[in-house]
Amino acid sequence: MAKCAHCGKTTTFGHNVSFSMRATNRPFHPNLQKVTLIEKGRKVKKVLCAKCIRTLVKTA
Repeated sequence: MAKCAHCGKTTTFGHNVSFSMRATNRPFHPNLQKVTLIEKGRKVKKVLCAKCIRTLVKTA
């Protein structure tokens, strides 16, 4: 579910770095939104990241 239907962007992992420079694991989640699009004359619900929504609006 946590995947963009257009570009395939998913959760990536990195580190929280504290003041003492101790690194602990943390996830970076993509900004996913549920959007209704029109494809081939039909309404289709998809889960897209914010960047893909912006590029689709620019091209349309």
